[in-house]
Amino acid sequence: MTHNQTLDDAGVYVGRIWRPDTGPSLVTLRNGQIIDITTKAAPTMRDLLELPDPLAHVQNTTGTPVCTLDELDSASHPDAGENDLRYLAPCDLQAVKACGVTFARSMLERVIEERAGGDAARADAIRAKVSGVIGDSLRDLVPGSAEAARVKSVLQAENLWSQYLEVGIGPDAEVFTKAQPMSAVGHGAAVGLHPSSSWNNPEPEIVLACASDGRILGACLGNDVNLRDIEGRSALLLGKAKDNNASAALGPFIRLFDDRFGLDDIRTADLDMTIDGVDGFQLTGHSSMREISRDPADLAAQTCGAHHQYPDGFMLYLGTMFAPVADRDAKGAGFTHHAQDRVTISTAGLGQLVNTVMCSTKAPRWTFGTSALMRNLAARGLL
Repeated sequence: MTHNQTLDDAGVYVGRIWRPDTGPSLVTLRNGQIIDITTKAAPTMRDLLELPDPLAHVQNTTGTPVCTLDELDSASHPDAGENDLRYLAPCDLQAVKACGVTFARSMLERVIEERAGGDAARADAIRAKVSGVIGDSLRDLVPGSAEAARVKSVLQAENLWSQYLEVGIGPDAEVFTKAQPMSAVGHGAAVGLHPSSSWNNPEPEIVLACASDGRILGACLGNDVNLRDIEGRSALLLGKAKDNNASAALGPFIRLFDDRFGLDDIRTADLDMTIDGVDGFQLTGHSSMREISRDPADLAAQTCGAHHQYPDGFMLYLGTMFAPVADRDAKGAGFTHHAQDRVTISTAGLGQLVNTVMCSTKAPRWTFGTSALMRNLAARGLL
C-alpha cells in the first residue's frame, strides 16, 4: 500500500486495526507509530466519540505501540487474511449514512442516468440535450431558495424536471443508508461491485464522524461506490445499488477536529482521485468541496435531530462532484470499472484511501458483526 504522505504530523488521528490473535483495536498515530489505545473507558470507536472530550482522551491515553504506519500500510491489502494485521474501517457501531446529489456536476449526471434508464450507450445524446438546456444555471443555486424554485418552474416547463433535481436544489437533502454498522471496509481492502452491474464508478468523498447528539467531531475519506446502471433504472433500487458486500470504504483514520483542523477545512478541501487499471487504463479526477451545494453542517442537521436519533452516532458521506464520462471500452460507452482497478482517493490532512475493485461476491465475506465484536471485547475483559 502507498504510504499516507498527506497525514499531518500535528493532527490527532484515530482508527481501527485488526491485531492478530487479538481482534479489532482502537489506535492513534504518533510520530509514525501506530499506538493501541483500546481501554475499558472506550473499547469501541462509538464509545470514544461519545466521550465528553474525545480529543483529550486520545491525547492522554498512553497506549501500546503496535507497528509503524509504513508496516500497517504494507500489511493492508486485498489478500490479507482474516487474522492478519490490517486497517479496518475507522467506525464500528455507528450508522453509515450518505448524502446524494450535493454537487451540480454529479446532479446532472444523475438526471442523465435516469433519462438513459441505466443504459450507458444512451448517455452521450441525453447529456448533450440536458446540458444544452440547463448549462451552468444550477451551479450557484442555493437549495430551497426562491431562485431555485424559479429554476424548477423553468425545467418543469421544458419537461426536464427530475427527482434528482428535487433533492439537488429543493429544500430537502437526499440522505440514505449506505451500509450497516460494522460492514464498511478500510484502507487497502477490496471494494465490491454488485455482479449484475456493468456501468459503475467510484465516488470520492469526505465523510463526517458525528456523535449521537449531532456534534461533528472529525472526518475521514470515503468511497461511496456507485452503480449507475442499477440506480439509473429506478431510484427505488438505491438499496441494491448502494449497500452490497464491501461497497462502503472508509479511512484510513478519522481526524479529530481541534484548533488546527476543523469544519472550515472540510468546506475548502480538495480531493484527488486516481484509477489505475491492470489494462493500463488510468483516470484522474478532482473534487473541490468549495463547489458543494449544501453546507456539511446542514447535511448533518438534516440527518440527525428531533426527527431521527442515532444513539451510537453516525458517519455521513457528503457526496461527490465526480461522475466520469471518459470512454474506456467503447466510444460513447463512458467509464466503468474493471476488476482489479486500484482506486486512490487523497486530500491534504486526511491521508490516502486506497482500495482494489472486485465483485462483491468475490470480496471477503462480511462475517464479523456487532455480536462478534461484543463477544471479542468481553473475552478481552473490556466490557
